[in-house]
Amino acid sequence: MYRRCDAPAILPGVGLRYVYCMLIELGHFALILAFGVALVQMIVPLVGAHRNNAAMMAVAEPAAITQFLLVGFSFAVLTWAFVTSDFSLKLVYANSHTDKLMIYKISGVWGNHEGSMLLWILILTLFGAVAALFGGGLPARLQARVLAVQASIGVAFLAFILFTSNPFLRLAVPPLNGRDLNPLLQDPGLAFHPPFLYLGYVGLSMSFSFAVAALIEGRVDAAWARWVRPWTLAAWMFLTVGIALGSWWAYYELGWGGFWFWDPVENASFMPWLIAAALLHSAIVVEKREALKSWTILLAILAFGFSLLGTFIVRSGVLTSVHAFANDPARGVLILIILAVFLGGALTLFAARAGAMESKGVFSTVSRESALILNNILLAVSAFVVFIGTVWPLVAELLFDRTLSVGPPFFDAAFTPFMVGLAVILPLGSMLAWKRGTLGRAAKPLGAWLILAVALAGLAFAIQSGHSALGPIGVALGVWVVGGALADLWMRGGRESWALRLTRIRRLPRADWGKAVAHIGMGVTIFGIAAITAWQKEDIRVADIGDRWSVGQFSFQLDEVRQQQGPNYVTTMADMSVWQGDRQLTVLTPEKRFYPVANMPTTEAAIRNGILRDIYVVIGDPQVNGGYAVRVYVKPFANWIWGGAMLMALGGALSLSDRRLRVGAAAPKKMAKAVPAE
Repeated sequence: MYRRCDAPAILPGVGLRYVYCMLIELGHFALILAFGVALVQMIVPLVGAHRNNAAMMAVAEPAAITQFLLVGFSFAVLTWAFVTSDFSLKLVYANSHTDKLMIYKISGVWGNHEGSMLLWILILTLFGAVAALFGGGLPARLQARVLAVQASIGVAFLAFILFTSNPFLRLAVPPLNGRDLNPLLQDPGLAFHPPFLYLGYVGLSMSFSFAVAALIEGRVDAAWARWVRPWTLAAWMFLTVGIALGSWWAYYELGWGGFWFWDPVENASFMPWLIAAALLHSAIVVEKREALKSWTILLAILAFGFSLLGTFIVRSGVLTSVHAFANDPARGVLILIILAVFLGGALTLFAARAGAMESKGVFSTVSRESALILNNILLAVSAFVVFIGTVWPLVAELLFDRTLSVGPPFFDAAFTPFMVGLAVILPLGSMLAWKRGTLGRAAKPLGAWLILAVALAGLAFAIQSGHSALGPIGVALGVWVVGGALADLWMRGGRESWALRLTRIRRLPRADWGKAVAHIGMGVTIFGIAAITAWQKEDIRVADIGDRWSVGQFSFQLDEVRQQQGPNYVTTMADMSVWQGDRQLTVLTPEKRFYPVANMPTTEAAIRNGILRDIYVVIGDPQVNGGYAVRVYVKPFANWIWGGAMLMALGGALSLSDRRLRVGAAAPKKMAKAVPAE
């Protein structure tokens, strides 16, 4: 429904208000223009590549840039509407409020279905524009096909947003204030989590576009692998940061004390992360040995397919999640149709062309290629396990009319063995030679680290009592993976003196440093997960003011509970002192907030962060017989989980900064010779 525009009163003068009203309509019109440009970009360069017509292929670059500028303008207009609290827009009314902090007014743009889809499309067009601006090393025909495939994705989602999820719909009678953003999303972690996650999700569309373009051409070689790796690496890096931010938010915001619950939306981001990690390692084999071509193409297709599946899960409402943006199965079906068209079309093309992807490289059973294949198998099967556990409740309900719940016990039992296997082979695989290796020679530099890993695991087992074996195993695997990465760097320095070796290590390419840092990050995360799972202490009780109790080596006292008024909420805040022996460490202030506009409570945990442990307290509701529900956790090495994830992302950034990954092919681009169109 549309109406005459009433600009926000904060804008002085009739002229500025008129310009503002025009901007809102222009933002909508820009989306329509972007849809038209995407149609041109999808068709003309593809036909030009087929006919080897340089003029038609040249349309791709300006079209990609124009499409990004149009969507960017539309997104900026919507952001301005949220900032100025323009409640004539239905989306702003449903997801904002004048009392909200400015950061949450801005994050409210993507804290809903329509706005998040516009952000999704903005990032999609951003990647296309970057490929157009910096794709000079690509052959003209390949670049034209890549940008055309990328535009076809834009056509599908621009049509989806224009016809089913228009963010510029107006209200006939603008209200004085809005309904506020979901209080759970009014948090700094959730303000930055979706953009990073979408950069990862949508970034995998470039890998998909390269794969489909290669299938159309019928050629995959080392140069293609060199071109596709930076896009996959960038997407994997952003996805790593996005998942880590989401996990961190769940840890301190939801108040249940966990960092991962195998929630469907968590799984939706984790599956493409696993497949993208496999794709990165598989592309290395294509680049170095021109082997695994068909498998690498398939991984590129599946990685984006899982990203689209995640988009479906978040927006359809068919699987319950605290992270879901929408509960609209009708719109979810349309996203499912988009998934079926792109994934089905790409797999059909793959089936027709797979025979042409002849592998040239030959390697022995004991070689780095074989280790990377095993790495791929473990990552792919683990992603499949997560997929089965995520969608099986939906399948059981649709086909068997049974309501099932697949939770952490299944995932922990079915997924963990594959990650243990991956951690075991990772250091050894990095040390093996290409084409033909020797296990004894590769394992020799790792001997000291193996001894250290086993010794520390034995020490952990001897110290702990009444705990599972997960802690000692996690210690061993973490030390093994970190030590393997360090040993690999040390061996790359040669066999000369220490000074010369260190000089050579310092001068190693950034890609080598990036690989080592990413593997170290994985080892740190493995250790953190195992430590917090095996050794955390938990206490749940009803406490009165003045009560004192012990949890592990710490004691806690509930000193005071009071009511306070926040900017747009009312809070019940507790003062809880923490003691270690006779020494008071700190006073923590957990909260229980209530947002009147949204009519929704939230739990704000109070956490004393530390390198070795976190002290985590939560205040609950007052009890009928007096006192308050209180939960206390002592979580060892909790921050190592997110620290390791950031190290993995840093490793990706270091590798991406290596010029060898950014120049694409070694050979310069040759201009395509134009021929008359038939």
